[in-house]
Order: sequence, then C-alpha cells, then structure tokens
Amino acid sequence: MTDEDATERAVEESATVTVRLVVPEMDCPSCAGKVDKSLERVDGIVETTLQPTTGSATVTYDPTRTSEAAIIEAVESAGYEVVGGDSSADGEHSDSVDIAPPSEVWTSPRAIKTWVGAVLLTAGLLFEFVLTGENLAVASVLDRSLTLADVLFLSAILSSGLPVVRGGYYSAKNLNLDIDLLMGTAIIAATGIGYFVEAATLAVLFSIAELLEDYAMDRARDSLRELMELSPDEATVRRDGEEHTVAADDVDVGETVIVRPGEKIPLDGTVVEGTSAVDESPITGESVPVDKTAGDEVYAGAINEEGYLEVTVTSTAGDSTLSRIIEMVQGAQSKQTETEQFVDRFAGYYTPVVVVLAILTAAVPPLVISDPISTSVAGYAFTFTGEWGTWFVRGLTLLVIACPCAFVISTPVSVVSGITSAAKNGVLIKGGNHLEAMGEVDAIALDKTGTLTRGELAVTDVVPLGGTDERTLLRYAAGLEQRSEHPIAEAILARTEASGTDDIPEPTAFESLTGKGIRADIDGETYYAGKPALFEEMGFDLARARTETDGGSVVSGAKPDGSETFEADTLATLERDGKTVVIVGTETELLGVIAIADEVRPASKRAVSRLHELGVEHVVMLTGDNEGTARAIAEEVGVDEYRAELLPDEKVEAVEELQAEYGEVAMVGDGINDAPALATADVGVAMGAAGTDTALETADIALMGDDIGKLPYLYGLSHTAIGVIRQNIWASLGVKALLALGVPLGLVSVALAVVVGDMGMSLGVTGNAMRLSRIDPE
Repeated sequence: MTDEDATERAVEESATVTVRLVVPEMDCPSCAGKVDKSLERVDGIVETTLQPTTGSATVTYDPTRTSEAAIIEAVESAGYEVVGGDSSADGEHSDSVDIAPPSEVWTSPRAIKTWVGAVLLTAGLLFEFVLTGENLAVASVLDRSLTLADVLFLSAILSSGLPVVRGGYYSAKNLNLDIDLLMGTAIIAATGIGYFVEAATLAVLFSIAELLEDYAMDRARDSLRELMELSPDEATVRRDGEEHTVAADDVDVGETVIVRPGEKIPLDGTVVEGTSAVDESPITGESVPVDKTAGDEVYAGAINEEGYLEVTVTSTAGDSTLSRIIEMVQGAQSKQTETEQFVDRFAGYYTPVVVVLAILTAAVPPLVISDPISTSVAGYAFTFTGEWGTWFVRGLTLLVIACPCAFVISTPVSVVSGITSAAKNGVLIKGGNHLEAMGEVDAIALDKTGTLTRGELAVTDVVPLGGTDERTLLRYAAGLEQRSEHPIAEAILARTEASGTDDIPEPTAFESLTGKGIRADIDGETYYAGKPALFEEMGFDLARARTETDGGSVVSGAKPDGSETFEADTLATLERDGKTVVIVGTETELLGVIAIADEVRPASKRAVSRLHELGVEHVVMLTGDNEGTARAIAEEVGVDEYRAELLPDEKVEAVEELQAEYGEVAMVGDGINDAPALATADVGVAMGAAGTDTALETADIALMGDDIGKLPYLYGLSHTAIGVIRQNIWASLGVKALLALGVPLGLVSVALAVVVGDMGMSLGVTGNAMRLSRIDPE
C-alpha cells in the first residue's frame, strides 16, 4: 500500500459513522447469520457486530456510500424488525441502550396466531379421531374432498405456519440453511402432499417452541437489563444557587450534584460536603456500606443510604465507571470462546449432513424396499415397508432434528449468564474466552502488596518496657513522628489517634537520622525513635540478644549500664514475622517497641484455602518485598510457594516458569505495577479496579473492589460455567443423536422431534445456563 493509499484509507475511516440498532427478534446465531448476509450486500459497510444475546446490531459505515436507512432496510429484508437505534461519529461515545427492550412474548401477534392455530389443531384432532361421525366433507379442491377436520388443520397451518414459512423465505433469500428454512420447507411439503395433520402439528408445536425460546432469551437478557437499570436517569444539580432536576446525560464535569438519603448517586464524583454510608455493591459487589466523607470518591449507581451528600462530578454519564462496566459486559458477548467457535464450525457440517440424510430417508427406502422387511433391534421387532407416506414423514422428522438450535445457543446463553452474574457481584469479565480460561487455570500467582495485604502500613504490636504503659509509649512516639512524612510515621500517628491519646507533646530540635530513625527534644530531654541498629550504636546490647535467641535461648536485652530491659525474643519474634520494628527511648532508657506491617487482608487466608478446595493445583505469592516479610505473609495466608525480592521483569519470568511447570496460569495484581505479569499470564486479574481506567482497560478480568475473597467466587463461577457449557453441548448433541437413530425405526414422531429435540432442549440448555446467575460469593 502506498502512502497516498494509506492516507486515503485513514481519511475514510475517520469519516465513518456507527449506528447501533435494536433488533429484538434476532435472538439466535442463525438469526444473526441471516442479518449478516443481508448486510454484506450493502456497499459502504466497514464493520458489523451482531449480538443475538442482547438483540443488538452495531454497524460502522461510510456515509458517502450508504445510509442508516439503507442499513435498516437490509436488516428488515432479512425478516427482522428494527425497533430502535442511535448513531454517532466513529470514536464518539454513545449513551444508547444497546439491548432489546422486554417483550410481551405471550401476547405478541406471533403468540396470538399460535394460540389460534393451537385451538384449530385441537378441534381438528377432535373431529379426525374422536367425533369421526361429525367429520363431514365440506369442500373439494383439485378433485380432493376436504373434511371439516382438514379445513381446521389447514386453518391452523395458515395461522401458525405462515410466520414460519415467512422466516424460511427470508432464510432462502439470504442463502441461510437454518431452522426457519427447514421448518418452512417441511410444512409446505407436508401440506402439498395432503399430510395436513403432520403439517398443522409441526406448525403449531414449532411456533410454541419459538415462543418458549423467545421467553427464555428474554429472561437471559433480563440480567443485562438489571445491570443497565442501575444507572440513574436524573440528577439534582446546583446551578446559580438553585437546585434543578435534569437528565444525568446533561450534567457536565465540575458541576455539583445533590444526593439525598435513599437516592442513587447519578455520576462519578468526589464528595465535597456531607457524610453518609454508601452502598457500592452495584459497582464493587461489597455488601457492607462504605462510609463516605469530604474528599472520598463515589460512583454512579451506588446508593446513598442515610446522609446528605454534595458531589463534584468527575466524569460524564457516558464515561462513568458503571457505564464502562455495562459497555464492557455488552462487548464481552461479541468475543467468541473457543467452544463457541468449535460449535459454529460443527453446526456448519451437522445441518447439511442431516438434511441430506433426511432427503435420503424420504426417497431411498420406497425405491429399494419392495416387500416388507422384518428385523429386531435390542429385542424389539420392527417391520419396514416401502410406503412413500411413511418414509416422507420420517424424512420430515429428520428435517426437524437437523436444526442445531439448542446446540448452537448452549454456549452463548451460558456466557451471558456467567458474565452478567459476575458483573452484578463486582467482578468484570471482559469476554467469554476469559470466563472459560479462568475456569481452567492450574496455578494462580498472587501479588502481595495491595492484593493479599491492604497495601497500607499499620501498627500491629505495641510493647511497653519497664514502667512505661502503652499510652505513654504511643504519646512519645507520636510526638517524635508528627514532624516526619514517612509512611511509618503516618501509621504510628493513626494508631495514636485511634487509641484516644490527644495530649501529644510538641517536639523541638527535630532531626532526621538518615536510614536509622529520628530524634527530637521533648520536655527538655532527647528522645529517639528508629531501627534497633540506632540503639545498638548508643550502647544497648540488642544484637547479642537477637543472635542468641535465634539459637534457641532467651536472653534479656541490656542497657548501657548493664541492667536488663526486656526479653530479647520480643525483637526476634517480631522480625521473624516480617514486621518493621521501631524502638522508642532515650540514650539511657527504652520506652518500648512498636511493630509496623502491611496488614494481611482478613479474607486472604480463607481465599487461598478456598482456592485449594475448589481444585487449584498451586497458589504462589510473588512480591518485591524482602525475604523475611514475604516468608511471614506466605506462612500466614497459606500459599504453596512464595518468591521474594522480584523486580517487574522477574515477576514475568516467574509467571512463565509457572506456565511451563503447571500449564494455565492466572495472575492477580493491582493492574498497574503488575501490568507486565498480568499481560504474560493466561488470565490477568486486576484488584480494586473501580474508578481505575488502566485496570479496566488492561486486565482480562477486574475485581471492582479490593476484596480478595471474590477470587474463589470468580474461579468457582468460571469452573462451573465450563461444566454447564459442556453439559449443554453434550446433552443437546446426545438427544439429537438418539432422536435421529429412532427416526428410521419409526420411534420418533414429528411432534416428539419438535417437543423434545427443539423446544425441550432449547429450554433445557437455557435453564441450565441460568443456574450461573444464582451463584453468589460466600
């Protein structure tokens, strides 16, 4: 391609328009196939994305070569009504709701025609087999006498069968060998040779099956609609000193919105006034309300439970965290899993093969069987004759079985159910491929800081010495640390404040002792706070005590004058637990020891244990922290292995080694510092992704909150989803195979093929998939 061609193409792409259409009746892969083939004939279309599970079509086109009206016409020429749409310049965000609205399945025009057909069919059967004496000839067509039952059957075919035949016409027009074409052909053929009972039965039962499948798909879409309904439509905004209720879409960044108790927060923002408990479960899945005050972030869709809040908007409605979640969940439907790709390929061979078998079944036996043939199968006796009518019906039955509807929808409905269920529980899975991959991992690598631990330093132990009490120790420690900006100082000050100590002394002559600690004068005396090495330099015999303690003895630490201060195993124990030790004292007296650590999340140990219970072979912790801290955390949470002092590139190497040893590996981290390792793993899972653009964009899966306890739920959901998908596929194939084997033996009627093979299996796989929506975190 020349530079001029490249420039011209770039200009064309930048001038494209994207239209999003709502097509409710496009609810299966074969439906989407018809629409796709119809759109292929429209010149100027750049890209098409069809999502039967949401009933939506997204089409990008060149407005200089085609129009939105032409695209809608193409969709409708495939036999599907477009009920809504929205367009925008390519690259611009659209706030349109790209999902079919709830449908009145049982009262729709199609349903009414089906019920009329069912009544007519029932009446026809009554006259044909029960009230035979009343079944009089009422008309004659082409020298054929038509009884009252025949007229009722034909009326049932017209009422229930015409929509089927119409769908078959559009399938043939678009060269799509799908169930509409097969059923339409079967109904016309049966009617044409006078098999009115079979044709009417097929038309009515198939129409009922279609309604049931529409209902099942509508239920599957409900979970997506519930997610979308979380986003508030209106906001109370303060403008020119007055409150106005406006559409959430019309609020700009920087404006202030008012949120009263019980209301949903309309947009992402920062609290500027007020205090309240906010239910963030729609975003993070966190069941316990989170206290919010000035300076805290809040998310659109969260519920303000009790207080009054004023929030400065930080993102528009279309760019809120909730909007991105909804958009990504919808987009996840378009990413086919490996199983879906296999199913599509298989269906491409399955249907034509069974259609050929149906034709052969209808045509060959009457030609080759001249005399009745008797045989037995599994102890049962069967007699085969060469009657055209018998074999025609059996061929027609195989046509019904030829449609792989249940087989084809088995995976998409499972993926939709799993992904939307996860989203409502604070887990964003960005594609069915990631849902499948997560359920197949053999090892999980966990970052330490911010994943297994909170990522914030906190005081874990306060050990006063001599006659000092805890309050006094914290008082002097806080007095020294209040001039420091080190994270350790923040942890000590936070603990002091939490203890209720408020008479913190003001230090003078403050000095930072680089790499060792700090010192300052308080009440006329010099106090120190720092590492044990600082006090060893001042003459305290701490090194001897720690060394001998490591050997098993407990030796008291000693002052410079030789007197004892504390049992030396205190330091050894704290340091062995991976904690940072700060000693507070003067040149002659130790006030006590304060231990600080990055606290392990309460759910970490249970999460690791639960992963093992669910079948994860190996759980490893990867951290850049030192060996002692890593060992202590690893022992506390129960991982199988830990690797410490790793740089980012070394974490990548660690993931690759795990892949070589165990197979599929998932990496769980914060989505930013661990980005290379997340990208290297088979599945990258980001923690605490709510409000974090980088994590939302780069991770395969995002835990919206900071709850590591959601990880076992994610693995369990994914693992169950794989099982459900496999059950659906093998059940639908198995039932089809059994029915197909029974057709030549005369054991399977048209009605049985429709009720069990089409209606029953489609409802079965959908109902089985819906189980995933009932899986909740522990």
